[in-house]
Formats: sequence, structure tokens, C-alpha cells
Amino acid sequence: MNPIQVGLLGIGTVGSGTFEVLRRNQAEIQRRAGRSIRIAMVADLDTARARRIVGDSAEVVADARSVIANPAIDIVVELIGGVGIARTLVLEAIAAGKHVVTANKALLALHGTEIFAAAAARGVVVAFEAAVAGGIPIIKALREGLTANRIEWIVGIVNGTTNFILSEMRAKGLEFGVALAAAQRLGYAEADPTFDIQGIDAAHKATLMSAIAFGIPVQFSRAHVEGIADLQPADIAYAEQLGYRIKLLAITKRRDDLSPSEGVAGGVELRVHPALVPAARLIANVEGAMNAVMVQADAVGTTLYYGKGAGAEPTASAVIADLVDITRLHTADPDHRVPHLAFQPGAMQDTPILSIEQVLTSFYLRLQVADQAGVLARVTGILAEHEISIDALLQRPSRHPSAEEGDRTDVIILTHQTVEGRMTRAIAQMQALETVLAPIVRIRKEELS
Repeated sequence: MNPIQVGLLGIGTVGSGTFEVLRRNQAEIQRRAGRSIRIAMVADLDTARARRIVGDSAEVVADARSVIANPAIDIVVELIGGVGIARTLVLEAIAAGKHVVTANKALLALHGTEIFAAAAARGVVVAFEAAVAGGIPIIKALREGLTANRIEWIVGIVNGTTNFILSEMRAKGLEFGVALAAAQRLGYAEADPTFDIQGIDAAHKATLMSAIAFGIPVQFSRAHVEGIADLQPADIAYAEQLGYRIKLLAITKRRDDLSPSEGVAGGVELRVHPALVPAARLIANVEGAMNAVMVQADAVGTTLYYGKGAGAEPTASAVIADLVDITRLHTADPDHRVPHLAFQPGAMQDTPILSIEQVLTSFYLRLQVADQAGVLARVTGILAEHEISIDALLQRPSRHPSAEEGDRTDVIILTHQTVEGRMTRAIAQMQALETVLAPIVRIRKEELS
């Protein structure tokens, strides 16, 4: 049987890794796929570099459209990145009847609905295992391995850069800026780390996992996104004392507990933000640049997927897994393929994404207060007025650099679950107290039980 012919758009870090892993493991891959998979064309603006990587094994061109136009190419692998020309090329490849493999989470989070609809209409596959958590096969697990389950929630550490920074802050007591500089020196963070440290990269991935888990449209614009730049070593240290670690979590949850008075019968939480996680949980012990995803489902219970979330060969592993899947299904009736977002297109639901004010979670609060009698009673009284119950309370001398001995104190409060809007109102009331001397720190807490 003739090889499957692949056109590679972009041969940077992931593209060169894909070429190398496919070359090195060709025999094993062919045994699994049933036929060989060959990169026949490579498009890259740096044609000299591309030729040094592929040698004479593939045709190298500067124009990506010439790859798409080649009738011999069966699958187009998009590794250019971004949402401009990449979107145009992916749609053109689909229109030309090519299957597409991409690692571009931003593209799919923003334009996935359009792209998947175009692919379904044309009868081709858009595969994107490499778009979420690098080499961890979480997309296949959600789409296929857990297909018998009603998924309840997904919580993931899906950005290695931020996880490395938080690990350094915890282990060495570093300020955020110092830990970021270390991540950049070691190559874990880009020169411009904005997408990572602001949580945007993790939110792209959470959006895709949410759509697959719950059979809803891709809705990145509805995600609540917070980053880690404002985290302080004091809070990381206090969390440790209380038996927690702070991680940047991508969270999506099914909520069926909403009342008619809240305006919706049910909804989905879609959020990325720092959160306290009990140190006893396996995911709390994921350190450095590693990734992990927890899935809670009704039949199987809790499952955990752990591994490298980035890098040339881990991501290449996911790209090639998609190539193998498409090769196996190349001649299959499109109606009998696994749907792009796990659910049949006609069975997708328009379940609303809940606002952050409707989120149900627990909280860590740190208040810097005047060291006076009655202050603590007033603070706890406000929480009680808003029906927010306290799980734990810690009082320590203030770590504020301007604090004099006995002048002020840090009050750290852990709460039980409450609706975010209720907590927002309580914090506003506490902040207005004359004895609260600095902005109140609020970090969500996820027990993951």
C-alpha cells in the first residue's frame, strides 16, 4: 500500500521534532498504522534551515499554498502557530479535501466552531491532540477512552511555564519577577511570556477540553482568565503552612445545582486562575514544567494524566498519534469517524458558560489588619452575615515591610464553599473597614474531592 503523504507547514521546534520521531520510529509506526507515513513536502520561510533538517527526503518550499495545492498530499500538518495566516491555511486545506493535524490551541479556541463545521461539511478530519498538554493523550482520553462516562469536572495544570515559576517561588521563596527571570534563562519561558503568565494559554486549552467534555461549542470568549503575576511569596508560604499548594489551574465543571432564581437551569464553569490545592492531592505535587490533568467522571471516578506538556518530541508524539489515527481512518465513511468534539454535531448543546459571579468554590483570604481588639470579630461577623462559613483561621505577625512590631497582623481565612458573588460582596464590606490596612488578597481553593 502506498504511503500516506504528509505536507508539513512550519518546521520549527515541533516540526523538526515531528520529522525526527517519524524518521526514527518509522517501522514501529507503520506496524501500528497499517501503512507508512511520509513527510513529502515541507513549507517554511527559512528554506535553508528546512533543507538542513530534512535533507533530500522531502521537497522544501517557501509557499505553504503549494503544499495545499499538491493533489498527492493527503494530510496537512499546521505548525505555524497564531490565528492569522494559520486560520486561512487550515480552511484552505479543508476546502481542498485535505485532513488537517494541528497543535494550534489558540486557533481552535478562537475559531474551532468555524473550522470543525467546515471539516464536517467537507468530510475531512481536523485532529488536535498536540494542542492540549503536549504529549499527554488527554484529547483521546476525553473523546474516546471516557466516552461511556458523564464527565463532571476537569482540572488541569496545562502550562509548564507557570508551573515552573510557582514551583520556584514555593521551593525558594522567590518573588514572581525573580522566578520568571529564572524560567526565561532556562528556556521554560519566552522572551514575551504574556500568554503564559496571564493564563491565556491555559484558557485556550481549557476551552477545548470543556467543549469535548460537555458537548458544547468552543467558547473562549466566555472563559474567566487570571494569571499569576500578582501572587506573593507570603501567600504561597501561608498556603504551605495550612497544607496547600498554589497552582495555576484550568477548570471546567458541569453545574446542575442552579436554581431558577439564578436565571439558568444549569451551566458550565470555565475558568483559569491560581488556586490552593491540598498538598495531599497528586496534582499538587506536579512540579517544574510538567503538566497534569484530572478528570472526574461518574463511572470511572477520578483519573489523572501526567507528563510533559511541551517540547519538541513530546508534542511530536501527539502530532504523529493524530497522523496514525487519520491513516487508519483514511478510507472510512466520514459518518463513522469519531466526532471532532466527541459528540455528534447534531447532539451538541448550547449550555451556557456561567459568569465568575456564579462560580461555586472555596476561598483563601489574607487581610492585613490593625492589631486591635474586636477586629477579628468584625471580620468574621461580616462573613457570617453573607452566610460564608469558615474552615480554618490563622493569625500571624504581618509580613508587610512597613509594619512595625505589634502594629498590624495578617489574618488568613479559609472558607467552605460559597458562590463567588457572595464572597465579592463580603470582601467589599470588609475592605471598607478602617482597621483593614491593605487590599484583601483572595485566592480560590479547590479541594478536588
